[in-house]
This record gives sequence, structure tokens and C-alpha cells, in this order.
Amino acid sequence: MKNISVVTGASGFVGSHLVDKLLAEGHQVKCILRKTSSKRWLENKPVEIIDAGLFDKDTLKKVLKDADYLFHVAGVVKAKNEEDYFKGNVETTQNLLDILSEVNPKLERVVIVSSQTACGPSQEGKPVTEGTKEHPITTYGRSKYAQEQLAKKYMDKLPITIIRPPAVYGERDTEIYLFFKTYKQGLMGLIGFDKKQVSIVHVDDLVNGIYLAAASQKAIGQTYFIGSELYYNWEEIGEVCHKAFAKKAFTIKIPHFIVYTVATVAQFFALFSSKAATFNLEKARDFVQRAWTCDVSKAVNDIGYRQKISLEDGMKRTIDWYKEMKWL
Repeated sequence: MKNISVVTGASGFVGSHLVDKLLAEGHQVKCILRKTSSKRWLENKPVEIIDAGLFDKDTLKKVLKDADYLFHVAGVVKAKNEEDYFKGNVETTQNLLDILSEVNPKLERVVIVSSQTACGPSQEGKPVTEGTKEHPITTYGRSKYAQEQLAKKYMDKLPITIIRPPAVYGERDTEIYLFFKTYKQGLMGLIGFDKKQVSIVHVDDLVNGIYLAAASQKAIGQTYFIGSELYYNWEEIGEVCHKAFAKKAFTIKIPHFIVYTVATVAQFFALFSSKAATFNLEKARDFVQRAWTCDVSKAVNDIGYRQKISLEDGMKRTIDWYKEMKWL
């Protein structure tokens, strides 16, 4: 009998790569998608598409009652207001966990994909760990922290594991892609005048970590950072791009006050749009932090996680894919 894995957010960047990993491991995969979701990365794959929203209780009960695993990847990363963040990240999670508690409390695992933003940026130059007191600095981060706190209330009833990725890049990504696009056009913008450090993980390493956590009994009731074992500054990332593109971009350092000014203008104009601003004051606050690094030692020790894809290999693969897809 194949394991049945249900994936929310399966049409997205991380979700679609997780689907590929589960299929490769022999799982039967069911993808919960809204009608409006693009199925681009799921086409011609042996998956079952469930046309449902995360508040569609009747459909979710039918899908979840036979599941061995639930991977909850779906979430709201951009919203016009706090209410929408909390509805998309906390209320949806509560609905799923309530349904599982009722129809399938003995499933193998629930994996909730959170974010480093739930914990917050590095403090005093030290990478955050699972023991760091949470200090989210944006509404999105606060909503993901609230999602984690909610999940912990269900840990006595359900086998739950929480995963916190840092910045994720790789094939199919549309966010860090903008950095590559700007670099290809000959410009590399660095925020501020200090060397900013990041944990940045290739999506294949992330989904491998998610899979290892789901398979490990030790991970039940635990939270893990799944990121790079090495930390990088943006100058190093620029150097890797230089090699991958075989061209050097002109580097410009952007003072923090300009970042905030641009964010203010973007946020103002978003008031007149039905869509949330891609760049706003909260995003600016994220960008100006000295470091967004996380320590993955707990995942290494507990579940055998390792960073397998170096920054050089990951960036080259990603850039080659963008070129192949005519994105660059």
C-alpha cells in the first residue's frame, strides 16, 4: 500500500517541489487547490487534484480521513491587512487541524511549513535557533508565529512537526528570481552599507528536510529550521552570480532611508489597487536587518538533515533553468 500524502499549496514554488519529492518516494499524492490556482507545475504528473478551498469542510473531511500525511504548505505571504494574513495563515490551519482531530487523529504526521519570519531576524549577530525567543517584526511574521502557537495546542491530539525555512531559491521561484533578473540587466543593489548575512536554501534541500522530518518519529511535536548550513553575505551571492552569468553587474549600495522611501511610495499607490503591494514598509523592515540567519544543528542531529546543494551549484542550476524557460 502506498502512503497517501495530502499537500496544500501544491501549485506553488515549494509545494510543487514537495509533490515531486513525494512522488519520487512512492507516495500517492492528493493536491488541495482552489479553482483559480495555476496547475502549471502539476501537469502530466500522477497526482489527484482536489478542487477545494481550505474552509470547504465537507470536501476536506473526505480527503483527510484516509490521509497518512498532511503537508500544509499553503499560506498568505502578501495581504492588504492584518485580518487577511491571519485568516490565510491561522484560521485555515485551525480548520485543517479541527477536521483531522475529528476524522483522522491517528495519521502518521502533519507537517506545517512556517517561516523564519515567525521567529524573527538574527539577534546580536547570532543565528536564531529553535530556542530563541520569537520576535517577529512584520504582520506576516506575526501571523506565522500565531500559526505555530495554534499548532502547538493540537500537539497532544495530533503528530505535528513545524518547519521554518529561511529565504528559499530555486527553479520555479518568482521572488528571488527578481534579484537574478536585475543582475542579468547589469545591476546589483545592496541594501545599506553593512555586510548583510543570510541563510538561503535551495528548494531541493528544503523539501528533503521536510521529508526527513515527516519520516522521523523524533520530530513529532518539534520545530526545525531547515536552511543552509553555511551563511552568505550578498557580496558572496553576487560573486556566485558573476560566475554563473559570466558577467559582472554594476554594484550600487542603497541607503536604508531610500529603501523606506521607495516602500512608502509603493504602499501609498497600493491603496488604490485591489492587490497587496509586493514591496511595502514591512518588506523594507525585513530588507534592512543586519542578518537573517538560522542554525540548522537541531535538524542535522535529530533527523539527519544536511545541506547537499552548494550555493554555487544551486545558483547555476537555477539560472540555467530560468534561461531555459526564457525567464532570463
